[in-house]
Amino acid sequence: MVVDSPRLIIVSGPTCSGKSSLGIELAQRLEGEIINADSMQVYRGMDIGTAKVPVSERKGIPHHVMDIVDPDEAFNAALFRYHAHTIIGELHEKRVPIIVVGGTGLYVKALLGGLFQVPPPRPDVRRALREECKRKGPAFLHRRLSRLDKPAAERIHPADTVRIIRALEVIEIAGRSFSELTEEHGFSDQRFQTLHLCLSIDRQVLYDRINRRTNAMIESGLIAEVEGLLHSGYSPELKPMQAIGYRHIIGYLEGRWNLDEAIRLIQRDTRRYAKRQLTWFGNDPEVRWVQPADRSNILNSVAEFLQRLDL
Repeated sequence: MVVDSPRLIIVSGPTCSGKSSLGIELAQRLEGEIINADSMQVYRGMDIGTAKVPVSERKGIPHHVMDIVDPDEAFNAALFRYHAHTIIGELHEKRVPIIVVGGTGLYVKALLGGLFQVPPPRPDVRRALREECKRKGPAFLHRRLSRLDKPAAERIHPADTVRIIRALEVIEIAGRSFSELTEEHGFSDQRFQTLHLCLSIDRQVLYDRINRRTNAMIESGLIAEVEGLLHSGYSPELKPMQAIGYRHIIGYLEGRWNLDEAIRLIQRDTRRYAKRQLTWFGNDPEVRWVQPADRSNILNSVAEFLQRLDL
């Protein structure tokens, strides 16, 4: 790593833990800018369900890698890394402090340590898996994935057919699991000097926040947002439309359950997602856990990080 490599302050943690507000506060104090590392906030028109901070509440802080693709456009960790690296280079050249904010662990890991090569898609294998999924359901394939690649299955929701099928496809083509490939790669392509802050919050407090935020999303117009996306021609089968909140409201609109049940399912699946995020970041030895309310400790950590690099 070169001495003048970019400095990144990472703010990660589970959903609803206060990452966005802390990121904005740090950006204000440091006169910096934010790079989004939430895999859903890259999509235009998906605002309420992804908990984007409204522009009016961003305190004038630029937010990069946000609202850059439509829901029917491909986006993944590799594309995130490309966009983020471009922005980091521009900001570093201007000596603008960089704060990376988001809870998508793979995006953060890809940004900091690179990506490993996986086999290209095989249409015949993918087609067979999709047909099997239609016949037997995603839970059946998820159980198979649990037997073949338990770590991956623990990270992937049983209803996330896109990621389940891709993980099984890799096993079928490569004869090795995602987890084996990840461990072999080691994410060792480190180009930045980083302080990785991860927000730690009492589990029950976090769950209460999730429940309240779900209700607030409904009150803020999540149903109308999903209806608008469907009326714009976006298929319910698209990957972002299968995300938490969106797939549940689609189920409500299609009559598969009533609104109370949709809300309950959103809250339940968001809590489960938060647990998976905590597990992911808990396995990262580079993470520094902080309490979101302990602003003095957080600010001291940031100051020490920057001062150390200036010596």
